[in-house]
Formats: sequence, C-alpha cells, structure tokens
Amino acid sequence: MWSALKRHFSQFPAQEKVAKLLLQYGLSVRGGKVYCGDIELPASRIARTLEIDRRVVNATVETISGEKELAEFYERLHPVPFFRDISGIMGWGTIEIIPEDPTMTGILARVSTIISDEGISIRQAITEDPDLAEEATLTIICEEEIPAGLIPKIRKAKGVGQVVIY
Repeated sequence: MWSALKRHFSQFPAQEKVAKLLLQYGLSVRGGKVYCGDIELPASRIARTLEIDRRVVNATVETISGEKELAEFYERLHPVPFFRDISGIMGWGTIEIIPEDPTMTGILARVSTIISDEGISIRQAITEDPDLAEEATLTIICEEEIPAGLIPKIRKAKGVGQVVIY
C-alpha cells in the first residue's frame, strides 16, 4: 500500500516523510487541512514533530489534495485507539507477536483461534503494516491476563517468530 502512495512523493523526500506520518497516525486530509478525527491539527505542530518547516507540511497537503487517488485515500483515514499501554491498568492481557514473515497469511487467524479455544475474549487486535514498520508486529489485547500454559501453543503456531507478554 505505502509503495503505491509514496510514488507521488518520489521527488520530494520531506513531503514523503509528512505523508508517511499522516498515514501512520491515521490523520486525514480534508479541505486542505489535516485532521485527527474531527480535530484540526496545525501544520506547525506536525512540522515540529518531524523537525521540518511548516511549509513542507502545507505543500504535502496541497499535493495530497491535488491528486485524486491521494485525496480519496487520505480523506478516509481515521485514528484508532491502541490499548496496549493501558491493558495492565484494565486487568487485560496483551500478547505481541513478532512474525517470522509479516506478509505471511493466517497468523492472526491461527493465534486468535488458540486464544478463543481457551475461552478468552479478544478486545482488540492491531497489526502493523510491514511497509510502514521496521519490525511489523501483531498485538492482541485480551479481556483477561494470558495464562502461562497458552504461550507454548502460540509459539508453535505457523508464522509466529517471537511472543512477548505484557
């Protein structure tokens, strides 16, 4: 997916950096502005985060708005809450899977089947896009802590490289 989008920014590495950040955080571009959900974000804040000039952010928004394919894509992005860091507070269990190959199909299906066969409900599953993350992971948040006996079963699932429990 990212490879299809980044070709629009091949001549502008700084704009590519902005476009990638927007995608990673689910920030949309609508009406020439950047939004997190319905909250408008100032270009200066995005620029400060990336340590670039705000004019680069504005130019990226113009590039996105001026290309039909990009505009349709970026206007539909939405931020998603990620429960990993609050799962302990809530009494939930978190499993992070580092796959052998993040492009392999069925890893989520195999791991979620193992978890559900134990009668544990999954509250959230987040997979990182291998095009956007250096080490794409699968994070599964469960309604309860993960029993120790479940770890070896998950490790044996096809495609699972490493398992980290929070």
